[in-house]
Amino acid sequence: MSLDRKIPIEERLNSNAWDVDQRPHIRIIDPDQCRKCDKKPCLYLCPARCYTPGPDGTVVFSHEGCLECGTCRVVCPENNIEWNYPKSGFGVQYRFG
Repeated sequence: MSLDRKIPIEERLNSNAWDVDQRPHIRIIDPDQCRKCDKKPCLYLCPARCYTPGPDGTVVFSHEGCLECGTCRVVCPENNIEWNYPKSGFGVQYRFG
């Protein structure tokens, strides 16, 4: 592949592989904290869009497509996200570094 060709991020992400563990490596500690959070930055700043708004003001997290970047943990104003790396052998396998 030529380094001159610019590859869109979506195309790069589609080339990755995931070996998803049944047990999530990230969890929302207290859903009530999400209801109180006005800005909910996790909804907008997660590059994999793993966070979605719940019908009752909570935030729903889906770990299957997580890129393991840790952005959610950094941007959560309530420190309401417990984040760990997936167990060995699980998680995302990057194809383009």
